[in-house]
Amino acid sequence: MAHLNEHGQPVGDVVEGWSARAWPVPVVLEGRYVVLEPLALHHAPALHRSLCDPGSHALWTYRPTEPPADVAATEAFVADVLAPATVEAWAVVPRGSEAAGLTSFMRIDPATGQVEVAGVLYARHLQRTPATTEATHLLMRWAFDVLGYRRFEWKCDSLNEPSRRAAARLGFTHEGRFRNHMITKGRNRDTDWFSVTDAEWPAVRAAHERWLDPANFDDEGHQRTPLRVQT
Repeated sequence: MAHLNEHGQPVGDVVEGWSARAWPVPVVLEGRYVVLEPLALHHAPALHRSLCDPGSHALWTYRPTEPPADVAATEAFVADVLAPATVEAWAVVPRGSEAAGLTSFMRIDPATGQVEVAGVLYARHLQRTPATTEATHLLMRWAFDVLGYRRFEWKCDSLNEPSRRAAARLGFTHEGRFRNHMITKGRNRDTDWFSVTDAEWPAVRAAHERWLDPANFDDEGHQRTPLRVQT
């Protein structure tokens, strides 16, 4: 809601009691279906098995790099992910199995309380399972409920339709498209921006929790009710 200042100009709401938040240093985040472990070099062999076989190369289409050719190259890839001080990353480990995906925080700004989930990559056998929904839910819950952030972002190549659908399904609001935003693998990339704010989070969280409840799945693991978020 806009207010008028002493000059008659519209200004935003005062954010009461705001102070800079903590930096989201990776911690282990545990859910029913998945555990997020701070990414480390020891995850490389499992990540290579789950993400880099010939049948998984399409997973890398919208990423800036091609799939690593062997375990040593995957170790180098993990080291590159971990190198920037501005990025925090996790290995996605489904319960009872080994690492089968990656997720990370980028564009971290504790001063304004915003963070972007990025670099998300899931093995084919992990996709369309409760584990992937829960992985993002755990990061959102930590950012909003524990760290007190105000904004949680999702961005993707505008041509990456699975990522666009995932953002909408998880309750993110589409904010627009940055045209000619990047050059990736020699090609133009337009980037779509999505977000959830702290005001929207309670409704998003409740919808996630209803969907992730074991009672929402039959004996074969099929959902009884699709995930729908109303904010």
